[in-house]
Amino acid sequence: METTAWTQLHSVMNAQEERRPLALATLRRIGGFARPHRRRIALFVLLGVATALLAVATPVLAGSVVDAIVSDGTEGTVVRLSLLIALIAVAEAALGILGRRLSATLGEHLILDLRTAVFDHVQRMPVAFFTRTRTGALVSRLNNDVIGAQRAFSNTLSGVVSNLVTLLLTLAVMLTLSWQITLLALVLLPVFVIPARRMGSRMARMQREAATLNAAMGTRMTERFSAPGATLVKLFGRPEEESAEFAERARRVADIGVRTATAQAAFITALTLVSALALALVYGLGGTLALRGTLEPGAVVSLALLLTRLYAPLTALAGARVEVMSALVSFERVFEVLDLKPLIEEKPDARRVPDGPVAVEFDHVRFGYPSADKVSLASLEEVATLDKRGGDEVLHDISFRAEPGQTVALVGSSGAGKSTVAGLLPRLYDVDEGAVRVGGVDVRDLSARSLRETLGMVTQDGHLFHDTVRANLLLARPAATDSDLWDALRRARLDDLVRSLPDGLDTVVGERGYRLSGGERQRMTIARLLLARQRVVILDEATAHLDNTSEAAVQEALAEALEGRTAVVIAHRLSTVRTADQILVVEAGRIVERGTHEELLAAGERYAELYRTQFGGTESTVVEGAAA
Repeated sequence: METTAWTQLHSVMNAQEERRPLALATLRRIGGFARPHRRRIALFVLLGVATALLAVATPVLAGSVVDAIVSDGTEGTVVRLSLLIALIAVAEAALGILGRRLSATLGEHLILDLRTAVFDHVQRMPVAFFTRTRTGALVSRLNNDVIGAQRAFSNTLSGVVSNLVTLLLTLAVMLTLSWQITLLALVLLPVFVIPARRMGSRMARMQREAATLNAAMGTRMTERFSAPGATLVKLFGRPEEESAEFAERARRVADIGVRTATAQAAFITALTLVSALALALVYGLGGTLALRGTLEPGAVVSLALLLTRLYAPLTALAGARVEVMSALVSFERVFEVLDLKPLIEEKPDARRVPDGPVAVEFDHVRFGYPSADKVSLASLEEVATLDKRGGDEVLHDISFRAEPGQTVALVGSSGAGKSTVAGLLPRLYDVDEGAVRVGGVDVRDLSARSLRETLGMVTQDGHLFHDTVRANLLLARPAATDSDLWDALRRARLDDLVRSLPDGLDTVVGERGYRLSGGERQRMTIARLLLARQRVVILDEATAHLDNTSEAAVQEALAEALEGRTAVVIAHRLSTVRTADQILVVEAGRIVERGTHEELLAAGERYAELYRTQFGGTESTVVEGAAA
């Protein structure tokens, strides 16, 4: 059979078996994405119909050529028919190229729309979504599932239309030529379709197994090849066992590949044999009828050619439901992400932060991290059911105010809630009760853009993208000049290092910035903060990874950068917050002490205990130090 026929059969073989009802809501949403492309879709369908018409016309004309030769027709007739066949072939080729272009345009634009919609939606999700979701599962929605949805338009739609038209026209023409041979072809149909369906299900199972094994092997490689994973393996891993386990996974992938190739070859060979037997019967019966004078010789040839165009559409249409269901599954997996409502929404009438110096205020704030069912999906976490825990209050009645230009420091034990407090300011989460205000306005009433322009934050991990130094800095201020970049690097005490790099500002820092040391990464994020020039600064353990010399240098730079700005500083090293205007001691989600460094030391309670733990000495020496 011809190549296009086997292509259709191959798609049926690889389609996944899905037994589920059509979801009208899903179809309506698909229609929403398809509506902007309705003209292309209509033209695409018309091209499919035209291609089907031409495909049926060629066998009929071939039979006419044979009749002209056998019946002593004129040379002109044969030449004209041959030219017409040639023109049809050229037209088929042209329509095929145009159809492929339309298919690619339609499919790629649909991918663009879906990916953009998912990407924009995911960008609006809260941080809790990303802390729970497996990155690979989320990326798969943007790649595999979106491409699966695209096939519904580029392959399934055109396939159903063209196959249906081809089938009806082929049957009509075959019945007009010989109803006996047509019935014979239909009698042999089960012999052709049933193996295709059974083998198709088997092939689908093997394809799913291969996809699962490949995904498992890919996940293992991703984990082992990342910088933290490779370091962990070198420190604690056993190379021989690691190699043996990977080899076993790779061997299983190879085995399923061999089984799939063998089954596919056997399947195609069997179908080719059935097709050849059917052609033999057609030639036998048709030849007998032709010799008896009840059928024209050209009709035998036409029937034989039409037979090759009959089984492929029948088989493809038999599997059309499977293809449609597979496409719907892909759409539903994409819509599943789009239906996950962001917990943080910007109001339509969101305001800007007022101009001038900015105060920060927490007013009786209570907060608990949302449970998994509010921010995540079981399929994205790759678990059977979502964790039901969560929602317990972790911040209890937090109230404080940082006046414009003041620095408020948060200290306390690990896990006390300090970083949670900092995360509420840029609205990474929304409070459950109370209010967080910036410039006297509740952050829930502010626009996200204005909040980003006002608040700058340096986190504990000092994350950098796998990009150049320049690109990582320009995240803070895209319009910054090279002079601005070098000034920020100088103030972060990092300019000498960057100048020594092979490409200076255009040096790639590596995944998560791992080509730099921990202290260098942290100073890079501080340089980014200095470049942004925001009016409120949040430092979450900004100097945690610095040695004493670097810490002193960066503290000088931060003192210069924080001058005249409101700052909220989280620190374990109490030496870094001595000069804060107000120090808040946070324990178990509550503020248990507040005051200046000297006042808290003199009180001799939790802050003094933390100070004594870090710097040694008895309570009396701590008090004496405070008095001094």
